[in-house]
Amino acid sequence: MVQLTLPKNSTIRTGKTWPKPEGAANLKQFDIYRWSPDDGENPRVDTYFVDLDGCGPMMLDALIKIKSEIDPTLSFRRSCREGICGSCSMNIDGVNTLACIYGIDEVGGTVKIYPLPHLPVVKDLIPDLSHFYAQHESVMPWLETSSSTPQKEWRQSIDDRRKLDGLYECIMCACCSTSCPSYWWNGDRYLGPAALLHAYRWIADSRDEATGERLDELEDPFKLYRCHTIMNCARTCPKGLNPAKAIMEIKKLMIERAV
Repeated sequence: MVQLTLPKNSTIRTGKTWPKPEGAANLKQFDIYRWSPDDGENPRVDTYFVDLDGCGPMMLDALIKIKSEIDPTLSFRRSCREGICGSCSMNIDGVNTLACIYGIDEVGGTVKIYPLPHLPVVKDLIPDLSHFYAQHESVMPWLETSSSTPQKEWRQSIDDRRKLDGLYECIMCACCSTSCPSYWWNGDRYLGPAALLHAYRWIADSRDEATGERLDELEDPFKLYRCHTIMNCARTCPKGLNPAKAIMEIKKLMIERAV
């Protein structure tokens, strides 16, 4: 279920229904969330009709077609179009995903598109990720060392490198954190699946020398322990990662060092 963070004292209203393209036989309906901070209006849902015979196969293709040919005021983020950058993350048919790798044919009937839930909205389908990025920065997502810098590189065995698989691939799209009820309820203090996955990525890195400091920073009733293993994060991750497993590994390390 989509839980949007709406502008104060507002409700979602029915918006404009745009005309169907003339002569099109293969139409798909798109109901898209619209809101602008500049017009003083409540959020609304506009309805568009896209001729699939003249459109690419992905949801992002439809959004680009709508913006280019129907309504140039529609706002959304995009960049790579290949599931690499995470820019086009949004809620499509109740699922947090990337519009560039989510097929139009994966949704039967009307496609409903909303911004990522829980986050404040900048405009239309663009969420405000400032707090999300600040939480990511707080886990020190970089290599911390106290030893002298080697002449060439920090060496790592093949086996130690394999321990990072399933962690480094995260593209910070925020799909996992914004699908987590614990993050909805405690997002001001709970770091969320994405930040904690990145925290474990550096804890698990054999080259890092700040494991103790990293664990000390996470030893908090809210930062780590608000995870209740609901598993929404793993189900929605467009890269197939498992943040809940990374969080579990951090909790295990907390127990081991307390014994």
